Amino acid sequence: MTQQALQPHAEAAPAARPLVTVHRALMAAALLILFGYFLVYVAYALNLMQFPFDYDQGEGFELVDTLLLSRGESPYRDTEVYPFYSSNYPPLFHVLAVPFAWLFGPAYWYGRLLGFLSTLVTASAIAYAVYREGGNRAVAILSGLAFLASNTVYHIGPLFRQHMTMVMFETLAVVVLAGANELADRGKRRRAIIVGLTFLLAAGFTKQLAYATAIAALAFLFIRQPRRAILYGIGFALVGGLIFLLLSLWTNGQWWLQTITANVNDFYPDQTTGLFRLWFSLHGFLLVPAVLYVLYELYFSRLSIYSLWFAAATANSILAGKWGAGDSYFATSIAALCILSGLFASRALSGNWHIPRNYVSRLLVDPFRRLDAPLTRAALVVVPLLYIGYGRAVLHLPTEGALFKPVASLLGVQPNALNRFYDSAGRIAGGYADIGHLTTQADIEAGWRIVERVRGTELPVLSEEAAFNLLAGKDVITNPTQLLNLADNGLFRGDELIRMIRDQEFGLIILRAQFYPVDILRAIADSYEQTDEIAMNGFAYLLLEPKQTEEGNTRP
Repeated sequence: MTQQALQPHAEAAPAARPLVTVHRALMAAALLILFGYFLVYVAYALNLMQFPFDYDQGEGFELVDTLLLSRGESPYRDTEVYPFYSSNYPPLFHVLAVPFAWLFGPAYWYGRLLGFLSTLVTASAIAYAVYREGGNRAVAILSGLAFLASNTVYHIGPLFRQHMTMVMFETLAVVVLAGANELADRGKRRRAIIVGLTFLLAAGFTKQLAYATAIAALAFLFIRQPRRAILYGIGFALVGGLIFLLLSLWTNGQWWLQTITANVNDFYPDQTTGLFRLWFSLHGFLLVPAVLYVLYELYFSRLSIYSLWFAAATANSILAGKWGAGDSYFATSIAALCILSGLFASRALSGNWHIPRNYVSRLLVDPFRRLDAPLTRAALVVVPLLYIGYGRAVLHLPTEGALFKPVASLLGVQPNALNRFYDSAGRIAGGYADIGHLTTQADIEAGWRIVERVRGTELPVLSEEAAFNLLAGKDVITNPTQLLNLADNGLFRGDELIRMIRDQEFGLIILRAQFYPVDILRAIADSYEQTDEIAMNGFAYLLLEPKQTEEGNTRP
């Protein structure tokens, strides 16, 4: 069945014109709300680009990876040897940042800029996919803005982290491959598949989590054209395997140890269920139509790559329960549901549902066929209300400032996060990071006070965050979370690092979250004592100096 329903921009019967007017007003309101979130996002991104220290745990080590690669050095190193440093992420994101490192040296702004731009490209690809399939420009724009409005995307988009660049490559791959098999021109079809698979490889070598998208995409190609999928799949595997092998040879096996073996972390079911509840509470207004669209394809049409992608990405989000994971693991699923909900909205507004006669349609559809026209008219109101409801669910904005304070007052919003910020997501379920608020000049001044303390000692400094050492011109020693990953898997002894701590060879130790392995923390507690505490960005940075002996010496 194809039901051609009332189009908002088409000639409407006199009785329906008031409904079209209501539809246009509600769509304008939805666009205004989601564009408002885009302005908040831009303000947040610009604020972070001016902040010269770690905002989120681990950003500094992404910068160290970039600096090492800019010098032609491997970030995948033996953690038993000074400076006990290694990365646990693939290199592509850092490679993209290398030209900036050549030009500007160690700085956080360019990595944050790359993350921010990645989300804009992803939102544009989402909008393009919805418009290409559904033909409704307003819904396409809403779909792209909905992605940027998600609290999850907002939180991590402008960070010096590789996750959103992975999502960008995943989305581009899926959008390119969606219609590749249907291209009549053999040359164009070949190029489209190769480009799509190249984006998939790029996603995988940006972050390992992209494997779920690769599975969904290859499954889609196999369903559509098995022989072609097998041939291209073999090529995909050979290229990916060759890159993997070259990285292993270049790093003397450290690539496999640091990025694969060390990433088998503890799993916390409560963290998983909490994050799934958070995901649904924030995105439910779009999640429900996305699921309905998947069911429509399953029973009445044929499964698109978007449905397979959504299913695979959502299932893969279970890994958000691992230690060190968080709501970022839902970002790929959010991209997929923004496309699917946009396709649902486009079909609902046009009434362009293709429902063949089968046992399901006879049971569930035939009794309601007389309601086709009323349901399509109802969609003129329901669709924009879904996006307005979504806008209310993901509410996040500063409550101070000439632009935001009047809006917060109008909405009756009180701050529930740091630095006068409101976030409907609250504290990340089961996680450790408070992110999303804007930084202040006081935060920057506090960071520079820590840098001066680092500069004030001639000895090496062991810091849980890299920025202070980088800005003071000292070696960055260890990546604490990677040491903990390795230690939890029985892959790190730390004999030399523990010896240096016990011999008090560090003039200063800086702790924030104390993510070092237990043996390292015990050695620190035995040989160092806290002499200062500096608050920055909502966290207490503990500064420890060597303990004095009874003879007045610092070395035991």
